[in-house]
Amino acid sequence: MRKNIARRLFAITTLALSLVVTVAYAQTYSDLYNFGDASGDPLSPQYSGIVAQGRDGNLYSTTPAGGSAGLGTMFKITAQGTVNVLYNFDGTHGKFPYGGLTLGMDGNFYGTTSAGGSTNLGVVFQITPAGVLTVLHTFASGDGYSPYAPPIQGVDGNFYGTTIFGGASAYGTVYKMTPTGTLTVLHSFDLANGRNPFGPLVQGNDGNFYGTAYSGLGNNKYGMVFKVTGNGTFTILHAFNLTDGANPYAGLVLGKDGNFYGTTFNGGTVGDGNVFKITPAGTLTALHSFTPASDGGTPYGGLVQATDGNFYGVGYLGGTSNHGTIFRITPSGTFSVRHSFDGTSGGSPMITPMQHTTGILYGDTNTGGTHNTGTFYNLKASLAPYAALLPASGKVGKVIGILGQGFNSATGVSFNGTTAQFKVSADTYLTATVPAGATTGLVTVAIPSGNLKSNRTFRVTPVLKSFTPPSGTVGTPVTITGVSLTQTSKVTFGGVKATTVVVNSDTQVTANVPNGAKTGKIAISTPGGTATSSTVFTVTP
Repeated sequence: MRKNIARRLFAITTLALSLVVTVAYAQTYSDLYNFGDASGDPLSPQYSGIVAQGRDGNLYSTTPAGGSAGLGTMFKITAQGTVNVLYNFDGTHGKFPYGGLTLGMDGNFYGTTSAGGSTNLGVVFQITPAGVLTVLHTFASGDGYSPYAPPIQGVDGNFYGTTIFGGASAYGTVYKMTPTGTLTVLHSFDLANGRNPFGPLVQGNDGNFYGTAYSGLGNNKYGMVFKVTGNGTFTILHAFNLTDGANPYAGLVLGKDGNFYGTTFNGGTVGDGNVFKITPAGTLTALHSFTPASDGGTPYGGLVQATDGNFYGVGYLGGTSNHGTIFRITPSGTFSVRHSFDGTSGGSPMITPMQHTTGILYGDTNTGGTHNTGTFYNLKASLAPYAALLPASGKVGKVIGILGQGFNSATGVSFNGTTAQFKVSADTYLTATVPAGATTGLVTVAIPSGNLKSNRTFRVTPVLKSFTPPSGTVGTPVTITGVSLTQTSKVTFGGVKATTVVVNSDTQVTANVPNGAKTGKIAISTPGGTATSSTVFTVTP
């Protein structure tokens, strides 16, 4: 499915001759490691190749080539560039791991292979930071096969992912998997609703999962953005029309504004891809169309939102030397190139960059370097350090993990200003308990060198315990008890919004039964989510 590279390079060269290129270099780019320097090295990282930060502060990923059997590796690289191959894929336990890794809440990593296993259709695996691998699920054609992305872990603790083939119609699936490996197909693509979801999923603030499909049939032939619930309800949010983009390889990133941002491999003004924004309701805005000679283009990778609020990504081709670029784009669409690869120090980047909690951006390239088998690089862009949350939502009493640095000197942790109990496990990892009275907002770790704030809002999930009376007429005041109710923004009776709501405390809300209320459950909504009663309120005449 990859484009004809010779044709692309010819077009880029032609454009380069007619354009005066101005590139903004305000960053420091460094190659940390040349893949192939040692026997059995990781080689030629490819999409999606997600790089994950471990609890120890090191970086972990996979390559579909290299290793002792030539079938791919799982490797660790330090911030200084020391590479260790922790696992060599052997075919029996999977081969060709394109996806990269997801850090689980348990401290282990989770990923997929596109082939291998007992069926040769790929596996989902768990691997420890020491390199001990366990196959959790082996794909059969009915539940999908050839996954190109790692699963993500939802706030419920289960894993959610995609396969590019298989399922009921052979065009790929969305799946849910328990931590022990029990897999359920949530959706099978059938051409009419898309095909070949290469990218990973992302969980939205509403708890649903969002992703992209590369192509499809009819109105969906250029690919799409979709939403799927945890029980498998599937919705097409937007079908690309070539002008606003086409054929997304990459998944989406959840922005701090609650919208999603992503890239398309094709389409746009020139035909070399777009950067776009899309709301959870499906309103899409094209932010930038790539012009290869000046911008780079044909991005396989997606975007990362850094601590400056801007998004960073890579173009596979183009730039001043036709070997790809690292770019920055603001949420409103102001675009600039931060680095052009030259093919010597790195070239043809395919994976989404990641921001380490130190603030530094990291990634790798598919080609270039000493052996033309790729490099691992960093980009120092004067970005602030931060604290990473695992997970970024939960109820009072939940213990969450926090990644960062300098934690051996930590003096406190707070959730939107409310002090929490915490336990330091390492200088780069601690755990904290969501405290009573916490509200949705940023998490702060106090350290002498400068407080670390989370790069994402932590959403405190409300709990609805009881209500009284159990029934009443329109206008009846109902006392609702629960936890984390301070930020209540809406109360509904059978789906009908109450117009009179009083927040009495963090554990109590009073709402009057509204006109038009229906017998049904009571629900309370806050910025942290929605809590629904276990019993029904009866509206009496």
